Amino acid sequence: MKTAIVSCLVASAAAFAPSKTAVSSSSPARLSAWITEQAVGVTPPAGFFDPLGLSKGKDDVTMKYYREAELKHGRVAMAACLGWYLNAGGVHPAFDSSLSNDPLKAMVELPAVGWLQFVLGCGAIEWLGQQIRIRPGYEPGDLLGASYWVDDTDEGWVDYQNKEMNNGRLAMLAITGMIYQDVFTGEYGDMMYRQLVR
Repeated sequence: MKTAIVSCLVASAAAFAPSKTAVSSSSPARLSAWITEQAVGVTPPAGFFDPLGLSKGKDDVTMKYYREAELKHGRVAMAACLGWYLNAGGVHPAFDSSLSNDPLKAMVELPAVGWLQFVLGCGAIEWLGQQIRIRPGYEPGDLLGASYWVDDTDEGWVDYQNKEMNNGRLAMLAITGMIYQDVFTGEYGDMMYRQLVR
């Protein structure tokens, strides 16, 4: 079980690899537009957040692909962190609350119909996202079309986007830590949940 979970985490890194259609000629001058302090996502203390150096020599198309992947992973990680603590606290009304409070055990106990609902739901959201992406003027991660009403010259909008980026980055690290703790120590957060709800 531990090997399978670690393998899934490592394999998920493939989502950050650029697709063949997204890669074109590199241009350091274009990359500098992503590094300036005015760019969305360049915030203290990390500054330009690229701990693995994936952006070196990449063009705008690839950088937009990376930003899309970062936003998607951050949003999923934020939802996963919330779901982890709700599940650890015993809040899972589906299937008569018969699933384990340990989120990883509950994942294994989930019946096939639950997995089918999960796959169809995620597939529908992904399909909708793909349809939204092909509209003219689409910006990475802007699934609701907010860039039509407000642009990056509005300080409040940039601040909102920076908060989402930072919260997503923190959530990616947090959910990785939660899974690691559960796999390697067997503690899944129920004690922490009880402390939070006191």
